[in-house]
Amino acid sequence: MEWVETTADTLEAAKNLALDQLGVSEEDAEFDVLEEPKPGLFGRTRGEARVRARVRPTAPRSKPERRDRGPKRAARAEGDAPKGRRGPKATAGSDRPRREPRKSSDAERAPRPEGPPVDPATVSAAATTFLEGMLTAAGLVGQVTSTLNGEDIDINVLGDDVSIFVGQRGATLMAVQDLTRVVSQRRLGDHDTHMRVDIGSYRERRREALSRFALKVADDVLATGQPRVLEPMNSADRKIVHDALVNSTGVSTHSQGQDPHRRVVVALAETAETAETTE
Repeated sequence: MEWVETTADTLEAAKNLALDQLGVSEEDAEFDVLEEPKPGLFGRTRGEARVRARVRPTAPRSKPERRDRGPKRAARAEGDAPKGRRGPKATAGSDRPRREPRKSSDAERAPRPEGPPVDPATVSAAATTFLEGMLTAAGLVGQVTSTLNGEDIDINVLGDDVSIFVGQRGATLMAVQDLTRVVSQRRLGDHDTHMRVDIGSYRERRREALSRFALKVADDVLATGQPRVLEPMNSADRKIVHDALVNSTGVSTHSQGQDPHRRVVVALAETAETAETTE
C-alpha cells in the first residue's frame, strides 16, 4: 500500500488532511505519527505535526476458538441427583470445589502468523462471483467486470436497474463494497489488495459531476472574491473537489470541521494561505 505524508499545526489536522488525500474514512486508514508539536510557553505549541498514512490492509476475520471436548462424564454414582434435576447450590463453607475459570495458554493468546500473499486474481474472482450472485438474487440481469492494476482491483456492476444498489449519495454502494470485501479479501486472508466496487459507473459519473461543480464554484469565488463553504462531504468526495481544483489559478481549497460534517472551503489563494483551518 502506498503511504502519503502530511503536515499540519495539530496531529488531528494532519490526520484529516491525510484522509482527504487518500479518499477514505478514518476506520479504513492506518496512521504512523512521525512528529508531534512540542509544548511551549503560555500553553502554546512549537513545531508541527507530521504523519504518514495509507489505506488500511484488510485483515482476515478471526475464527472463534473451538474448545476441545473431553471424554463423556462417568455415570453418576448412586445417591446423586437424578438426570434432569439440579443438585443444591454450593453455599459458603461447602466442601464442594469451585471450578476455576479456564485460562488460555500463551500459545493460544499468540496471534496467528500471516499466510502467504493471496493472488489478486483469486480475490477478484471471489468478489465477481459474489456480485453476480447478488444480481441473481435480486432478479436482475447484469454484467460484472473486473480490472486488475497491480494490487488495485476495480470492479464495476453494469445492467438495467442496478442503480437500486447505489442508494442516496452512494450509501448502499458503500455497504455493497464492504460486503464484497468481507467475502473476498477477508475470507481469503488477503492483506495487500485495495478493492473498489462501482455500480452502473456511479463513481465515475459522480466524479465528473463534482469536478464540474468545483470548477463552477472556483469561477464564482474568482468573480466575487468571497470564499465558498460547500456542503458536508465524505472523504472520497472531498478528494475529488481537491483534485479538481489543485491546478486552478487564483483559488485554493482546504477542509474544515469534523466528520460527518467536514466541508471543503474554496477561497482565493491569498485568503486560503492565511485562513485558520483544521488542516
